[in-house]
Amino acid sequence: MKGKQVLLSERLQALVDMVTPGNRVVDVGCDHGFVAIALVQQEISPHVLAMDVRKGPLAAAKEHIADWKLEEYIETRLSDGFLSYDRGEADTAIIAGMGGKLMMRILQESRDKVEGLSELILQPQSELAAFRHYLSVEGYCILDENILLEDDKYYFLFRVTPPQTTCSYSDETDEQMDPEMAELYEKYGRLLLERKHPVLRQYLLRELGLAEEIRESLLDNPTQRARNRFIEVEKDIELIHRALGFYEL
Repeated sequence: MKGKQVLLSERLQALVDMVTPGNRVVDVGCDHGFVAIALVQQEISPHVLAMDVRKGPLAAAKEHIADWKLEEYIETRLSDGFLSYDRGEADTAIIAGMGGKLMMRILQESRDKVEGLSELILQPQSELAAFRHYLSVEGYCILDENILLEDDKYYFLFRVTPPQTTCSYSDETDEQMDPEMAELYEKYGRLLLERKHPVLRQYLLRELGLAEEIRESLLDNPTQRARNRFIEVEKDIELIHRALGFYEL
């Protein structure tokens, strides 16, 4: 689409870049609607359903869509998660900028609607290991994962297929995998490690430095709580070193 286009942050543009071109998109938690606008302007999606549970941001999204004269391509809808969405209205769902627990709840409560999608673009803000575990247990397949650093914060992005699909990048099942390796993948991302993503290495080195500082602060603390925490941190450090080992292969 020609003309002046909306400028996105690196994180939001990374979400847009993960969407399969030609797919109809539902943006769950659209905030001010800039992702929806970019999807249309960049001719990635022919139609976007922008939904948010909050009236204020949704009203702002409507204004921005009108400012860009894109009402023909973008529909707004007040919705808590997928509540106001009907199965089959979109091919791709984007859910970003919320906690991992909330995202898992949204996916679980709307499983039937989610299974009608061809892909989901997800960016949880927290509980990353638990989130990856949830995806695995529930039958999602992680097709792509990305990590980026923006404004001193690391963001992890996933492109996944809904439950009841088969992962093509590995024939190894969770039952066949070494438990320690499974834990490593859940914590830091199998695809990121196998691809030796440079930003993940930066993230690991930062986490290692923070963990070593915590370990040092616990050395002279005689309480049982401190001892237990020391053991946890030692395990974290060992796991980080195993992850960094991928970059030495």
